[in-house]
Amino acid sequence: MRKTLRHWSLATVLALVTAVPAPAAELLDGIVAVVNDDVVLLSDFQQELEQVRAELDRRDIAPPPAEELRRQVLERLVVEQLQLDEAERRGITVDEATLDTAVRRVAERNNLDLRGFRDALQREGMSMADFRDRLRRQITIQRLRQRVMDERVNLTPQEIDQFAERIAEDQEEFRLRHILVAIPEAASAGAIAEAREEAEALRRELTEQGTDFAALAAARSDGRNALEGGDLGWRRAGELPSVIAERLSGLDPGEVSEILRTPSGFHLFKMEDRRDAERHIVTQTRARHILIETNEVVSDRDARLRLESLRERIVGGESFEELARANSDDQSTASEGGAMGWLTPEEIPPAFQRRLAQLQPGELSRPFRSSAGWHLVEVLDRREEDATDTYRRNQAAQQLRQRKEEEETELWLRQLREEAYVDYRLEELEDAAV
Repeated sequence: MRKTLRHWSLATVLALVTAVPAPAAELLDGIVAVVNDDVVLLSDFQQELEQVRAELDRRDIAPPPAEELRRQVLERLVVEQLQLDEAERRGITVDEATLDTAVRRVAERNNLDLRGFRDALQREGMSMADFRDRLRRQITIQRLRQRVMDERVNLTPQEIDQFAERIAEDQEEFRLRHILVAIPEAASAGAIAEAREEAEALRRELTEQGTDFAALAAARSDGRNALEGGDLGWRRAGELPSVIAERLSGLDPGEVSEILRTPSGFHLFKMEDRRDAERHIVTQTRARHILIETNEVVSDRDARLRLESLRERIVGGESFEELARANSDDQSTASEGGAMGWLTPEEIPPAFQRRLAQLQPGELSRPFRSSAGWHLVEVLDRREEDATDTYRRNQAAQQLRQRKEEEETELWLRQLREEAYVDYRLEELEDAAV
């Protein structure tokens, strides 16, 4: 099943967006599929098809036969529409302010202002309105999936503790590709046997005929990454279901796994590469600060001028600690003379981190603003710390949730698809065009 929307950045847009071919113009309002009470339009299908072709070309993956590719793309759009329908039923919306912020972030990540971003889209045949609509759909589906997974995935403290121990022992990462032959929920013995036969045939194509794994995944996989050639990127063993991780641990780069069974169906994996997980070394900064908060009485100008005055007194020899105790609005550090202890980048806001990074030990900052208010900061010391164990423990819950959510997402989307009414009409349109 083709379920994943790409994360739209300008780089993706520039690589993928292609205008709808002119010969199909007279059919732009055609309906290629009826999905419950909604439809998938031919214009959307054609645009998605061209984008997928461009993405496969960018990844240097041989495209599937035209009929297979059309089927894959249409199924992706059907599942997308089902998710949008479910989001509407649950009252999930994306307001204009959120969408404006998301568009700005995409533009900023690509070093463009909004005007330059709009121009770049237009050069590739996409209007800003179309881009905003695609981005709105992506954010809507992300919010829907998060809500569904919050309902379906629960982690206990015991699970997290046990998983953290496994992560500590797991020093290896795998670069994987994946093919899934899905089986319906509550499938009959015959349907399961048929799916296994298909998986065995696919494995023979890979191992005996030398078929390219990425091309076969794009043509035949039911996985969410099918149209990316089944690329799963780098994964720790702990992020994969244990039955899969155990079977993959013995594969060498270039090898294809045996057929593996999970509730989602039958899986094939290719080990593209493997590496030892890097240790997590962080730069910690020991600092102290004075915070002046702004409010209806204290303006930004008032706070900045007050800190400028305090800075002059510190430079003149007065005690930072005493001035922090008397003036700082940060109640958690004021009593300690402003001492913040050893800070790692993850613990502090970006604006604060940027200012810290500019200061040498013993250096006192100029007043600056963050989301908390106005600060005067002195860096006392720096050190490199091996935070691998702490990092692994902090990541344990996130990785365990990700693994469970991937399994549950496959099952949920399959259930959503099986319960839907879908009427494909692409062949009818193609026949009418002949």
